[in-house]
Amino acid sequence: MVDRGKHNILGVLVDTVDYAAATERILLAARDRQGFAATALAVHGLVLGHRDRVQRYRLNHFDLVTPDGQPVRWMLNLKYGARLQDRVYGPALMLRLCKAAAQERLPVYFYGSSGAVVERLAKNLKTRIPELIVAGFEPSRFRRLTPGEKEDLCARVKQSGARLLFVGLGCPRQEIFAFEFREDMAMPVVAVGAAFDYHSGFLREPPATMQRLGLQWLHRLLQEPGRLWRRYFEMNSAFLVAVCLQMLGWAKPNPLDTEAPCGDILHG
Repeated sequence: MVDRGKHNILGVLVDTVDYAAATERILLAARDRQGFAATALAVHGLVLGHRDRVQRYRLNHFDLVTPDGQPVRWMLNLKYGARLQDRVYGPALMLRLCKAAAQERLPVYFYGSSGAVVERLAKNLKTRIPELIVAGFEPSRFRRLTPGEKEDLCARVKQSGARLLFVGLGCPRQEIFAFEFREDMAMPVVAVGAAFDYHSGFLREPPATMQRLGLQWLHRLLQEPGRLWRRYFEMNSAFLVAVCLQMLGWAKPNPLDTEAPCGDILHG
């Protein structure tokens, strides 16, 4: 089990963990009914945190930020000697957590994406992990929630008996959600990105070789070129430049240079 603390990448504090450590930390909070915000962060999420002081504040107050992308792992290894053998990829972490939750009889809840996706997700995971207790699931509203809607959502999730909440809203909405709902839910709120689409079967996962080479973005781009080409071109280029500047010591991004959110965003 590897857990070597948080390290600064572009001003965002990323945990130097492996799957075993990440899973155990989340399960510990689930067993103890503690609020816990976790996300698997790749290049896109890091660049957003680097550019936005408010988002950086949120991320740097998370309980767990795993190195989802291979470039994030490479940066931890090169700059900090982390010696991580693998990234901690959101969809794979979600499966590990569901299997562990099933063994411990900890019910799970799924929130996000569309109705068709989240319903298929719950069905597929129950088929794959028969012992999994699905306390409930519901889709995103794809808009801001009112304070009343936030209270109702918290009540539904807690009354369902869930001990672990998975959120698939896309970056950065899912991180905003996890930050805002952590304490009210009194359970781990885990942002897992494209895991909902992959495990529901609505998107195909990249081949293992592409994942090892850090080319998952290319696989996603080929699946949805019209929607993703601008994002990947901009974000990947910005990450490469900013990381080189940090590695060379020409830029010293400060994790304390943040701005606290002014009121809830209430994304749902």
